[in-house]
Amino acid sequence: MMAGMTETPHPLYDRHADTLNRALTAITERGYWSAYPESPSPRVYGETAAADGRAAFEAYLNGDFVLDQPTDGGTVATEASPFGLELNVRYPHADADQLVAAATAALPAWRDAGPQARTGVCLEILDRLHKNIFELANAVQFTSGQAFVMAFQAGGAHALDRALEAIAYAYAEMTRHPGTAGWEKAAGKGDPLRMTKTFHVVPRGVALVIGCNTFPTWNSYPGLFASLVTGNPVVVKPHPRAVLPLAITVRYARQVLAEAGFDPNLVQLAPEAPGEKLATTLALHPAVKIVDFTGSTEYGDWLEANARQAVVYTEKAGLNTVVIDSTDDFAGMCRNLGFTLTLYSGQMCTTSQNILIPRDGIATDQGHKSFDEVAGGIAAAVGKLTADPARGVELTGAIVNDGVLERLDEVTKVGEPVLESRTVEHPAFPGAVVRTPTVVKLDAGDTATYSREWFGPISFAIATDSTEHSLRILRETVGEKGALTAGVYSTDEAVLDEAEKAAIDAGVHLSANLTGGVFVNQSAAFSDFHGSGANAAANSALTDGAYVSNRFRIVQSRRHV
Repeated sequence: MMAGMTETPHPLYDRHADTLNRALTAITERGYWSAYPESPSPRVYGETAAADGRAAFEAYLNGDFVLDQPTDGGTVATEASPFGLELNVRYPHADADQLVAAATAALPAWRDAGPQARTGVCLEILDRLHKNIFELANAVQFTSGQAFVMAFQAGGAHALDRALEAIAYAYAEMTRHPGTAGWEKAAGKGDPLRMTKTFHVVPRGVALVIGCNTFPTWNSYPGLFASLVTGNPVVVKPHPRAVLPLAITVRYARQVLAEAGFDPNLVQLAPEAPGEKLATTLALHPAVKIVDFTGSTEYGDWLEANARQAVVYTEKAGLNTVVIDSTDDFAGMCRNLGFTLTLYSGQMCTTSQNILIPRDGIATDQGHKSFDEVAGGIAAAVGKLTADPARGVELTGAIVNDGVLERLDEVTKVGEPVLESRTVEHPAFPGAVVRTPTVVKLDAGDTATYSREWFGPISFAIATDSTEHSLRILRETVGEKGALTAGVYSTDEAVLDEAEKAAIDAGVHLSANLTGGVFVNQSAAFSDFHGSGANAAANSALTDGAYVSNRFRIVQSRRHV
């Protein structure tokens, strides 16, 4: 019997045991595997799935979102769609003490159910969400500004994969030790000392997940399910502009919990009114023992410094960097980087910002290319992808908030533009806020500009003295400010080795010579780690043992035989 488990497996565990076992194998082998198909094709999901999901999404609009959970009687409606769609969904409001009290009351039975039962229920929640993936994808699209296919993939299938990955890691950690053990020690000529020892998986307490606007499900699911499966009730505090995807998630989670005989208040939604600062109140609540946060460096640093009663997991901002030394596929390099900068208008925490290029140019398969030709080649690839509005908006999506627009305006006052941002009319959504990426030339001496994060469709082509200089800048800037991704292009193995050493020193994941269908700003669950916890951009990784193991403790009891 494994730690804290019931002797009889839970029926939901039996139902999903094959999925769990495949996930456990995948995190060990780290090859390609996905449990949830990423194509929204009718051949995969059925002829009516897309229309049914859209109808389910639209049924929420301009109405009250029903959740049978604690409430103070008020409602909040704070979302504004980047696509200009009127959302006006009203969510039930509750204060921090109500939410925490309900979560605390739900904890004992969930803890005592054991790892197998909790794992089975969590896998059933994922299955329920997967059955409603089109509904979820529409909610992600119209709150985050992602184009539909990206919302379906990143906000649906890939988010579910990341949740499953967290569950697999947590299950492995919870069952690392036996549930019971016999202990016997010789005691001279007398009878040996004999004891029976029992080891219980004990959750830390109430967990808080603070969601983000750009990837409300992808960034929230790992923490949500890592905490829930390890026995902790979860309060989900969505970003005020992206409530619906997490409200839908909470709704289906509560359904499954209730059907399985558990208190649905194990998962609660905590939408906040304007100016309420509910996230801060919850994060400092004495009963909140785990906090997961994705967002700004400023608030992430504040949580780490002030939520002292909790274990805090943060993913913050960083200076994602590409070093270009040489390439044997100049066109492929430009296409790859162009797509990277264009996807979701650069509003990914993994999108490259600083592209370091020797000022004397580089060697390529097309002969020597000057600095301007390299920067221009990347800019031309972006321009080609965004030239046709109807096709371009399916890559760029819409701008998530006014802060991005302000930075786009601010960046016109620095450097020299290689490619200027354009306003685009969305052919399907006239109210959508669409901007194409800008690429700006800087010199290596313009440190004050490129050593801060410019979140959005803004990238810098930075002239350096040499590749060695570029690697030094990578070490210094990422070492100080952090990064989630780094890239290098070189035909020289020695340069690739030095780049890898620089990435290790800076604690950042490195991709080399990407010219095809893999991009530096993408990461695959079960194979790629997202964030390392080894630099300032994030204090944890999605997903490794450290991400899950501190969400519970082993408490033992022992008795003489």
